[in-house]
Amino acid sequence: MKMIVGLGNPGNEYAGTRHNVGWMLVDALAEHLGINEWRSREKGMVAEGRIGSEKILLVKPLTYMNNSGECVGPLMRWYKLEPEDIMAAHDDMDIPIGTIRIRKKGSAGGHNGIKSLLSHIGSENFGRLRIGIGRPQPGWSVINHVLAKFNDQEQEEIGDAIKQLIPAVECMVLEGPDMAMNKFNPKKVKKAKKTGEEKAHD
Repeated sequence: MKMIVGLGNPGNEYAGTRHNVGWMLVDALAEHLGINEWRSREKGMVAEGRIGSEKILLVKPLTYMNNSGECVGPLMRWYKLEPEDIMAAHDDMDIPIGTIRIRKKGSAGGHNGIKSLLSHIGSENFGRLRIGIGRPQPGWSVINHVLAKFNDQEQEEIGDAIKQLIPAVECMVLEGPDMAMNKFNPKKVKKAKKTGEEKAHD
């Protein structure tokens, strides 16, 4: 079994915000795979399905972003999974909006949701499905940026990124992270320069 976790915040006020792109991907995967039976377990909403011959568990933590590991860690142990069986979808300010990047392990990179997963999983060896949300506008704080909704153009770019990630997730589940990274990662990703405020936030 593979666990696909969408990081985000519960509640209508957070729907469609930059911080919730992980939830958006999991919802899109559920629709694509015809999965519609969700249930509550370990501080999250979970749904089971299959990608090819592989059983999958879709997860949307209800703990709020900064405590995502409180849901994922117990689920990992309940289903007797290894860290390598988990892939987490999340927003990333270090890559341009609408850009995707797949990794099979790594540090938190300043992302509080990933920090929580690292703490509760006890390993950095879990997959990352990164969705670029770009840098804040001039004068905007990081918090304002990640909790803001997308404008129409940005929404289209994010929709395209999620469409790209659906076959990437299927590849990652069936063929492994190395194959998915080779097939779906852009060849070069330019990092935006951080402002002093953003460095302090990290």
